[in-house]
Amino acid sequence: MELDFNKMGGLIPAIVQDARTKNVLMLGFMNREAYDKTLATKKVTFWSRTRNKLWTKGEESGHYLDLVSMTDDCDHDTLLIQAVPNGPVCHTGSATCFADSNDPGVSFLDYLQEFIDRRHREMPEGSYTTSLFNSGINRMAQKVGEEALETVIEATNGTHGRMIYEASDLLYHLIVLLSAKGLTIGDVVNDLASRHLKSKARYNTHKGEA
Repeated sequence: MELDFNKMGGLIPAIVQDARTKNVLMLGFMNREAYDKTLATKKVTFWSRTRNKLWTKGEESGHYLDLVSMTDDCDHDTLLIQAVPNGPVCHTGSATCFADSNDPGVSFLDYLQEFIDRRHREMPEGSYTTSLFNSGINRMAQKVGEEALETVIEATNGTHGRMIYEASDLLYHLIVLLSAKGLTIGDVVNDLASRHLKSKARYNTHKGEA
């Protein structure tokens, strides 16, 4: 990236976004040195205007921001940083500097999809996900069936906690299978959205006829 550090006297704003939830965590400022150190260490580092020195977020609290990606804007004078926080981001103890809870919600599925796709590309040794990809489509499909059955068993005879645990396994293995087939959980979501819109349109048509 050809960043423009000149507009603000050597600094550029750096907006930090949780790579998993897409929530905005904080705003800081970087000079060229902070930018280079962030790339080198994979820990988000800023230039502290009050202390007049480099500052790696979490160097005192241990709540580092693990770098995922950095993207500049159209004017090349602002950065959007995606990172994974290791604890509260704000010095007040809040999850973000804007008093948001930063709960992952369903958006975590997008992050999980990206993580599984990355495993599929890199196939690191010792990874359970890698072992699933190596097992082949038939075994992956079988695992989805096994996890679905276990979810049904917990729904009928188990506790809410156990059902959630098994449903989580089911979703994870389903995303692995989708990835192996060149698909994503987003494709499933888009199909559900399309069905919903068609169903809504049919309902409105029939309602008008009534």
